[in-house]
Amino acid sequence: MTMPISSTKNSFLILFVFMICGGVIATPPEDPIQCSSKNTDCTITNTYGVFPDRSICHAAEVIYPNTEEELISAVASASKNKRKVKAATRFSHSIPKLVCPDGEKGLLISTKNLNKVLKIDKEARTMTVQSGVSLREIISKSAEAGLALPYTPYWWGLTIGGLMGTGAHGSTLWGKGSAVHEYVLQIRIVTPAGPEDGYAKVRNLDESQQQHLNAARVSLGVLGVISQVTLNLEPLFKRSLTYLIKDDSDLGDELASFGRKHEFADVTWYPSQQKAVYRIDDRVSVNTSGNGLYDFFPFRPTLSAALTVVRATEELQEATRDANGKCVGAKLITATLSGIGYGLTDNGIFLGYPIVGFSNRMQASGTCLDSRNDGLFTACPWDSRIKGEFFHQTAFSIPLSVVKNFIEDVQKLVELEPKSLCGLETANGILMRYVTASSAYLGKSEDAVDFDITYYRSKDPLAPRLFQDILEEIEQIGLFKYGGLPHWGKNRNLAFLGAIKKYHNADKFLKVKEEYDPQGLFSSLWTDQMLGLKEGVTTFKDGCALEGMCICSQDSHCAPKKGYFCRPGRIYTEARVCTRDVKKSKEADDVKDEL
Repeated sequence: MTMPISSTKNSFLILFVFMICGGVIATPPEDPIQCSSKNTDCTITNTYGVFPDRSICHAAEVIYPNTEEELISAVASASKNKRKVKAATRFSHSIPKLVCPDGEKGLLISTKNLNKVLKIDKEARTMTVQSGVSLREIISKSAEAGLALPYTPYWWGLTIGGLMGTGAHGSTLWGKGSAVHEYVLQIRIVTPAGPEDGYAKVRNLDESQQQHLNAARVSLGVLGVISQVTLNLEPLFKRSLTYLIKDDSDLGDELASFGRKHEFADVTWYPSQQKAVYRIDDRVSVNTSGNGLYDFFPFRPTLSAALTVVRATEELQEATRDANGKCVGAKLITATLSGIGYGLTDNGIFLGYPIVGFSNRMQASGTCLDSRNDGLFTACPWDSRIKGEFFHQTAFSIPLSVVKNFIEDVQKLVELEPKSLCGLETANGILMRYVTASSAYLGKSEDAVDFDITYYRSKDPLAPRLFQDILEEIEQIGLFKYGGLPHWGKNRNLAFLGAIKKYHNADKFLKVKEEYDPQGLFSSLWTDQMLGLKEGVTTFKDGCALEGMCICSQDSHCAPKKGYFCRPGRIYTEARVCTRDVKKSKEADDVKDEL
């Protein structure tokens, strides 16, 4: 059975009509920390409501410090009692289990109330903030002072402490690069200590302590709790942005050079449509006419009813193996986004390119966070309280020197299965952002392109996906054939297999970690596994490869009863992927019919 194409069109049209007309407010996201008795007997999750292994993380207690003194007290208490502890943020956007303390007796220290801008020095062009201040607040307060943090992630619902923990970034090959941590001048971090220091120590790190600063700039939360951050800003400026759509025949060559030509360049790729969208984005004089705003449509509040329709369509397409329906939906979504300028406007309307505006209005968005409770009538599309988006996200950076080869490998897979990547195109394709070599020990080791790939995840962990094998092969090509570095705040578990060996300064980071927290109070089993200190990043059991909990080595790791078996990759034969065997699938269906 195949879903009628008209039904597919209608469901996606419903989404876009509701996105455009659904209003400008949304139900705020639920607090990721939920406690059964005030601030005790708690669970913590991420904004998507589920971790890669679908486990539930428990903690005995949560503390919400309002000042650095209260933060010191919380860390000292955990240190004195040798209690496992984790810092948590208001938004909790990391997909891996970075916020989970081991066991059920751990302590959570939330930075939710550490949300103050402490100082802006216009002459020195610096800003000092508490670690729970959001990226949105940093951007807006900087602009009010005539200053700018030039390169940031595109989603503003992150805290400065959280985004530094995972190395979050925007897109550029210019200057110091696109990672926010490259613009950090000073960090105040509270770490465990001995009784001689009152069981907690405030470490004030700046460029005179380069080794410690380089460790704290991307820390995975295992060094302590960041209290304050001082950022290096620059004068507010204007940007001119144009999106250019081209076929992807020369994408490999273009991608390697495009980032050198335009300061804020990125590329969005629709492989099954054989198209790429180039972001031509550069500084212009502040006297250039334009009042541009970038309110990215997928980050706007959406009617929950529309999201439910779209999710139901996705599930039906997966159940009926309706690749045609996915491709129709992908073309409609990408064409609609292009037609409305992706959310770009000038004085409230979009009449074409270029769009010129001040950087603070162009660099990031996330208006679905604008909160007034409306009973979940509207929400962010991935809010776990509604039947909305539910996805995997694979993200890795590949060195510029070999990025052309990776692009060509993906194109070869598309030649073999032309409809295989329509599903990820319904999530607006593969976003490719530029990143530079970093001084941070757990930052990028060389100039690279970061690939963000978002795709369907089933509510049933044992249900295989349409074109499961193609997506798994792309994941393994990027991570293992080309040595891609996984994004610390995204990815399925398998992405972190041997990851720490790819970081040349990992030993320096671990040395600082041992100095700051010798008892490992801020570490957990998962962070130890990520850092290569313990085995177990992947686990082997029936169906483990379907959700990236392992790379299959036998059929039972896939879904043999549903016709999916462990096989070599199509072009990268070292890969092991869950492939649908049509003949065996038919035999399995015949057995079902007989029963």
